[in-house]
Amino acid sequence: MTTILNPAAELEQLALTSNIHFEQTTTATPEQFLAGLTDFSPGRATLFPNSADAYLKVHSTGQGYADVTEGSAGIWERLRYDWSNPLRIVLATVDSNLWGSGSGHIYTLRPRSNGTAVVDLVVVRAGKNLKGWALGLLLRTAGKGVLRKAFENSVRAIEARNHRTAAELYRNAA
Repeated sequence: MTTILNPAAELEQLALTSNIHFEQTTTATPEQFLAGLTDFSPGRATLFPNSADAYLKVHSTGQGYADVTEGSAGIWERLRYDWSNPLRIVLATVDSNLWGSGSGHIYTLRPRSNGTAVVDLVVVRAGKNLKGWALGLLLRTAGKGVLRKAFENSVRAIEARNHRTAAELYRNAA
């Protein structure tokens, strides 16, 4: 396992230059989006299809952070989630079979006056081997649409989860 002294700082630096960027407005509040993003319970794949239960392992959690391995289809990554700033969530790659130091995701949540949010996602992929390098190149070019669709589907799944929760509360109150 490669030791990274400050993976979040390295990711922040690489995100300035080598990245894939998406933005989407959501009906979820920033708190609801953060709750979905940091829900590591079984069934996580309903929100994030690339996080299959068979790969999901929570190593540790604490106030504003989690150390989690997740993946699917033969690709896995150990991520250090940092939501000490709940409007800027950094998922820094600590170890992976494909992604090297400096890889990860940065979610920036921008609250809107109506209680909803704009979700800004930066994905940084630095291959740690030939397969990772090639997949990273593919993702930044032809595969960008696949990543965009996965992001949009995750946003919709978090919205639907919150819509169901509100409907269940209303039914139970009646």
